[in-house]
Amino acid sequence: MAMLDDFRQFFAASITASVGIAERNGRLESAFAATPREHFVHEGPWRVFTPVGYIQTPSKNPALLYQDILVAIDERRQINIGQPSLHAESLAAVNVKERERVIQVGAGSGYYTAVLARLVGERGEVIAYELEQDLATQAAQNLADLSHVQLLNRSGSIGPLPPCDVIYVCAGATGPVDAWLEALRPGGRLVFPLIPSEGLGGMLLITRTPAEGFEARFTSRAMFVPCADARDAETAGKLSKAFLRDDMWQVKSLRRDSAPDDSCWVAGRNWWLSKAPVVHEN
Repeated sequence: MAMLDDFRQFFAASITASVGIAERNGRLESAFAATPREHFVHEGPWRVFTPVGYIQTPSKNPALLYQDILVAIDERRQINIGQPSLHAESLAAVNVKERERVIQVGAGSGYYTAVLARLVGERGEVIAYELEQDLATQAAQNLADLSHVQLLNRSGSIGPLPPCDVIYVCAGATGPVDAWLEALRPGGRLVFPLIPSEGLGGMLLITRTPAEGFEARFTSRAMFVPCADARDAETAGKLSKAFLRDDMWQVKSLRRDSAPDDSCWVAGRNWWLSKAPVVHEN
């Protein structure tokens, strides 16, 4: 057990260091180190997702799970515990604080729900949504020892949602869902995978300003399974073309209910991403 603790601690240090966040976010490293990954998967050996398909671990030694790998929860549906370094980078960007209320959309088996719970602490709250009945049941069992986590078996993309400080989405959408934006308190942060119809998308971080504007920036490239009730075929096609331009890093703000101007990076239904900063009215 002591040796497994060493694997877990080194895993937490290595994935945070690999994306350059170890020294400035020790709380995140501690949250990963305190969360046993083997608790959120079936008994091994395990199937691991790779660019050429799934491969199997040689044994059920839980030390094998402490690598920067995607581990299958359900291979048939291609549902995995996502890549730790990608989530570490996204969690660092959204900067979850103690005592905050976090909404998670797409809990899966609950692994990253548990990491979020450790970041907010026992005086915070995590409300996790999982649409798939079997996964919701599994996650609820896995998270039973965390009294400040609530697991709901329904879509997290349909409002109303409770007011919150952070929304952490673990499935690919084609735009920021109104229910997410409306649930954010001033200063609240939303991070979600903005995913096109094909190819890589990106993790988009949106911050609600006190003046009711929305700052926006991409934090990394990403690929995720689709998010139920959060995809539109027409917008997905536009995103495919936009991501091919490789200028996603110029995005600075989200605009709603206005006509796109020359700063537009891509436009969806009633929203668009701008390369210009948020305009604050005096």
